[in-house]
Amino acid sequence: MQKTTELDSLTFAAMLRQGAVQLGRDKKVINDLNVFPIPDGDTGDNMLMTLKAGCTALNDQLGTLSELASAASSGMLLGARGNSGVILSRIFAGLAKGLQGVIEADTKAFANAMQSAVEEAYKSVPIPVEGTIITVLREGVAGADSSADLNHYFETLLEAMQVSLDHTPELLQVLKDAGVVDSGGAGLVSIFRGMNEALNGIISEEEIAPTSSTTPTVELDKFTEDSTLEFGYCTEFLLRLMRSKVDLDTFDEKVIFDYLNQVGESVVAFREGTIVKVHVHTFTPGEILNEMQKYGEFLTIKIENMALQHHQSTNQNNASFKLPPKPYGIVTVASGDGLIQAFHEIGADEVIAGGQTMNPSTQDFLDAFARINAQHILVFPNNKNIKMAADQAAELYKDADIHVLPSTTIGEGYYGIGYIDRDNPNVDEIIASVTEIMQSVVTGMVSTAIRDAEGDQVSVHTGDFVGYSGKQILSDSPDRETATKALIERLGAASRDVMLVFYGEDVTSEEAERLVADLQAQYKNLEIMLNNGAQPVYDYIIVCI
Repeated sequence: MQKTTELDSLTFAAMLRQGAVQLGRDKKVINDLNVFPIPDGDTGDNMLMTLKAGCTALNDQLGTLSELASAASSGMLLGARGNSGVILSRIFAGLAKGLQGVIEADTKAFANAMQSAVEEAYKSVPIPVEGTIITVLREGVAGADSSADLNHYFETLLEAMQVSLDHTPELLQVLKDAGVVDSGGAGLVSIFRGMNEALNGIISEEEIAPTSSTTPTVELDKFTEDSTLEFGYCTEFLLRLMRSKVDLDTFDEKVIFDYLNQVGESVVAFREGTIVKVHVHTFTPGEILNEMQKYGEFLTIKIENMALQHHQSTNQNNASFKLPPKPYGIVTVASGDGLIQAFHEIGADEVIAGGQTMNPSTQDFLDAFARINAQHILVFPNNKNIKMAADQAAELYKDADIHVLPSTTIGEGYYGIGYIDRDNPNVDEIIASVTEIMQSVVTGMVSTAIRDAEGDQVSVHTGDFVGYSGKQILSDSPDRETATKALIERLGAASRDVMLVFYGEDVTSEEAERLVADLQAQYKNLEIMLNNGAQPVYDYIIVCI
């Protein structure tokens, strides 16, 4: 059996890539470890996209183990998607922190770094819940044997992680009821299984599996031979500071940041080790690149004409950094052309395309913030699995005060944005009043069951239409209209004043109009508004206030 006593940077990079390969093989199984019987499992995709961002940051990069761990951590930080992806990025941030200054790591040093990863993972979650990915990490690290070589350490680490993963249903009743283990923990085991393969010399030639997210094509007709460069270029790069150009021990990266803020707009920049990550909007990217070469050399460069650049928003002014300043800007998340349009009409400046099964990344939020010239930016994630990425972006962004509000549903976000008093100069008062309004909103969804399940007084059958609110199943029927009407009744529609009905991409307008006509006849004192949300996953989104 191969014995590795020192972990170097090249092996670590290979381990990360093999971890991504293995996760790509397992991602569908991990996605399907969903405690709720509707098609909203995306843990595998979120973790894979996060890890791939870390691997991309290592492309063609050389350096010490410490430097590569920091670069991978930075890539994952910006690429993190969903709660599982954000936690994964913090795990590797803790690992990088533990490896700081380390050229090659022996077993003890790597074990200490893994303990740092545990600490960082627990700090990333406001209220740690045992029976999840953090438990699998903590118990895996606690059960690993660091007294021998690294191969033995990883073997015992994986064994302890697997035992912990198998035990997660005993710690979380929701997992036990669904008959599954924790999906985030399963993703972590998959990653470390791949890392262990590479440590033992098993390197796959296969490409990392694609995720459900697709790369958009460039819309060339947005910038023709008669166009004027109105918006400039979105410029991003990773710069490696070089000993031949600067004194790494005394160099203050503030000189770079000050320069970028003088010549560019929408600057997001930070340094980790000898790598500087930069995002800037400019009309003259060449001048910036030339200036940066005074300090180092580029690892990656991306320059996009913002008239062509695809943003996950339908805001027609989304690329401009010439918008006049204003006190408040609003960013939210929705999926479906109709829903996105509805959020713009209610007052959102930026609507990031995403939601269940399509969680936006930390970078997506940073890009949205950068397109808004406001003192305060209010963020409505509209999904519990998106809030952590929004929070992480809020910590990174420095050009405005970012406030992430506790909207967990489309309904909460929609009404919350609608009740913002933009004339009130006190942002704390606005947040308090909007939060209070959101607490009075009830949102229900109708989707198709992907497996049998037992709910609160409801038995769910595969292929049926299931109505639910939060994580409470309220209705089930082979007929979509019947399931929707039963859901609305259990939401307490009779005691509500207003109800919004957003119908999805699989529902015809005739079917939706027939449903609303029946509801209006049943609930005569209820004002009902029908909208074509065109959203995926959910046939109907019902919002009551």
